[in-house]
Parts: sequence; structure tokens; C-alpha cells
Amino acid sequence: MIPRAGHPVCRRCSSVTNAQSAPSSRLASLAPHAGTHAPNLEVRTLAMLTAVLLYLSILVLVGTVRSRRVKTGDDFLVAGRTLPARVLVFTLLATWIGSGSLFGGAGLGYRAGFPALWQSAGAWVGIALVFFIAPRVRRIAQYTVPDILELRYGPLARVLGTVTTVLAYATIAAYQFRGGGRLLGLIAGVDPDTGALITMVFCVVFTSLAGMLSIAYLDVGNGILMTVGVILAVVFMVGDAGGLAVSLAALRPDQMSLFGTLGPQASLALFLPTMFLLLGEANMYQKFFSARDERTARRAVVFWIVGTIVVETLIDSTGVLASTILPSLNAAQSEEIVIRVATDVLPDFLGVVLVCGAAAIIVSTANSFLLTPATNLIRDVYQRFVNPGVTGRQVIVYTRVIVAVLGVFGYVAGKFFPTILAMALWAYTMYGAGITPALLGALLWRRATRLGGVASILVGMLTTLAWEIVGLMRGVDGTPAYPLGLETAYPALALSIATLIVVSLATPAQSDEEVAALYAGTR
Repeated sequence: MIPRAGHPVCRRCSSVTNAQSAPSSRLASLAPHAGTHAPNLEVRTLAMLTAVLLYLSILVLVGTVRSRRVKTGDDFLVAGRTLPARVLVFTLLATWIGSGSLFGGAGLGYRAGFPALWQSAGAWVGIALVFFIAPRVRRIAQYTVPDILELRYGPLARVLGTVTTVLAYATIAAYQFRGGGRLLGLIAGVDPDTGALITMVFCVVFTSLAGMLSIAYLDVGNGILMTVGVILAVVFMVGDAGGLAVSLAALRPDQMSLFGTLGPQASLALFLPTMFLLLGEANMYQKFFSARDERTARRAVVFWIVGTIVVETLIDSTGVLASTILPSLNAAQSEEIVIRVATDVLPDFLGVVLVCGAAAIIVSTANSFLLTPATNLIRDVYQRFVNPGVTGRQVIVYTRVIVAVLGVFGYVAGKFFPTILAMALWAYTMYGAGITPALLGALLWRRATRLGGVASILVGMLTTLAWEIVGLMRGVDGTPAYPLGLETAYPALALSIATLIVVSLATPAQSDEEVAALYAGTR
């Protein structure tokens, strides 16, 4: 059985280490056993690395085979609009559950306990609200979110929406690369920066080969693997501790409270960016555009919310439970807790499954967050303003080139953030404040005007940039010190929403004909 809090087990030697002398790094924790157990360590990590490489090789092989079915730009960008509900559910789940959950969410769970679920809860509420707009989105049958923005607000909204999406999504792709670097560092001893570069190259090549048609179907396997991995991890830790009651009894009271050490303000600062990102999430809309029909889109949302609640709760629970098994990790190390559980706590087979599940999470999310901004740049800038007559084959080739450029950009940008959680919250706020209010206004509020929508996007984007820059300039040791003590989500969302409402009410309403494309059949 796993000893109580403070006495972690080293699975490599089945011995118990003293809590007060628990080392702060993985290598140091293994140092006392290096002479006797190094061969076991090498065999274990080699097995994990081999399993990950084999799994990724299978993804590439299947992606290459399915890529032969890509004949048109619609096939590459929106899977020919043929995805059934069962495929749509898993590709939505695999895209949403990424390194932000695997590293940022689990790490926060390790440090703060179950109050970390405030970040996940933002997604749950967002998905529940999405249920009511999914059919309308599919009915519009466009390719990108900026397509919708232009239909309602004009060409400038399309351009601003594309810029915001590229900034936010390149950052999200970047922390997938960083997560991959950490995974390779822990199971193969690769330098994290080198591991991030390797992850970036793999994801760029795979995304370029696959396109939406392949990504969506491969995400069925990715979604199943990540779900099975975290279920087995939590079940093992709870069972080995002597049951759920024993596991929970080992936690601090604040780890079980509503807000814990975070407090209400910080908790809502986790909840709001996540909810607003999801309400306008371009990958989600692109996948709705890929659905077979409106009914398929709505059915997929029902099962998506169930899957998201289960998987995110289990990922955060892995971090929370592991805080009593592998204590004394610093903030950066705590973001690696899921991988450390796989390498240091679980039996070999379960560890391999969890590591492969982590690889699936990273790759599936990186694929989508590379493809979506690339689609935006091709559809919303090049095809719309530069070369309207571009052929379907050219769309595929140019999109692949842009995927590579975005991969390099994301890899470089990822070096400027202290933690994966910081990257996630910045990207969520940039998109949630810059795009979502205007997008929801376009879909749900007939009184929204062109100037109101454009102003909302611009104010949300600029407020996020300015507030973050000021916070970092005033910060100490990489911890931002925001003006008025308010996290960026508060001013950015408030000003973006207020701007949409005030400017729209102060400017002439659009005619019924101008909004007919978005409201057709919804009266």
C-alpha cells in the first residue's frame, strides 16, 4: 500500500523514503538507489520511450494512409463536412484536453488541491452553453470563426479576428511543445528545450500530412487512450492507499475546500478565461463545420461535456492525490506531476499507458491548434484579400507551409513564459476577451453593429496585451504584479463586453438583410 502523506514510495525499489528529506528533483530522488537500481530505471524508461515512439509511429502511419483521401480543400480543412457524432465527440475531447490540463491543471491541483477545478469548471459551463448554439454554427456552414465575424461585422473584423486567433493559438500550440519537451525530459533524459523542438517538428509534420480528415479520426484513438490512462492512474492510487476515504483523509483541509489557498478572486480568474475561450473556441467551431449535420453537432456536445468533466477531474485528481505521495515539488516540477506519477508511482504497465495517454493529449491538441490558425491565415487573409481564385490543391500546400511557420513561431514564443499555466491563461484571455464577446454578439444579439463588433475585438486584444506587459514589468521573479491587483481576465473581458454593448447601442442598427445569413431559419 502507499504510505500516508509524507512517505512516498519509490516504485523502482519498492522502498519508502523519508518525507523530511524528500529531494526536490527526480534525479536526486533516485540518487540513493543509483548503484543498485539504475538498470531497473533504464529498463523502465526505455520501455516508456519505446511505447511512446511506437504509438506516435502508428499515428504517422495512419495519418499518411488517410491523407490519401484528401482531394479537396474542404477535405483538408473541414473533413468534407462528413464527421459523424461518435468521431466528433472524441476529436472535440482530444483537442480540448491538452497540456494546459495535463501540466497546468494537474500542477495547480498538486499545489492547491481540488479548488484547481475552477479552471476546468469554466470549460464545463462553456460547453453547456455551446449546446444551444452548435446547430446554428453548423447551419452557417463556414470554415473559420473570422468567416462568421465578417458576415456580421465586415472585413476589418475578419482581419482582427485572424490576428487575435493566431496570437492566442500559436501560444497554445507552443505550450504543447513545451509539455512534450518535459515528457521527453522525464522519460528519456532529453533537455526540455531540445524535447520541445523535437515535439514541434513532429507535430508540424504530422499536422501537415493529416489535415482535419485524418486528425478527427485519429483523435478517436487519442481520446480513448487519454481517458483510459487517467482512469487507471487514479484507480490505482486510490486503491493502493486503502480506499477513497483514506486518500481524502490524507489531504489538507484547504485542498478540499471551495476556494482553498486560491481565494475567490484567483478562482474566478481561472474560471472566466476558460469559459470565454471555449464559448468562442475556433477549433470547436471548425469541427462543428465538419459535422455531418446540425443534429450531429448537438449530439456530440452532450457526450463531449460528459467526457470533459470525467477526464479533467481525473487529471486534476492525479495531481491532488500525488501531492501526498511525492511531496516538496516546486511550481515548475509540480507541472510534471502526471508524468512523475507514471515514472515514479505506477506499476510498469500502467505507467506506460499513462505516458502514452499524455503523448496523445499533447499531439492531438497541438495538431488542432496549428491547423486552425493556418486555416485562418489562408482563408481569412490570403484567399479573401490576396488570391480569391486559389485552387483547392494550392490551399492544401499553402496551409502546410503556414503550419510549419506557426510551429517555429510557437516554439520561440514559448520561451518567454515562466510556466505552462501562465501561457494557458494568457492565451485563453487573449482569445476569450478578443473574440468571444463579438462572436456571441454576432450569433445571439441582433442589435450588435459592425462598429461595436470591431471595437470589441480591438479593445479586448489590446487590453490583454497592455495588462500583461505592465504586470510582467512590475513583477518579481517572473510573478506578474497586475495593476489594481486584478488579473488580466477582469479588465479585458469587462472592457470588451462593455465596448460591444455601448458602441452598438450608440450606432445605427443593421438592417434585417445584413444579419439574415446568420439568423436564417432561427426565428
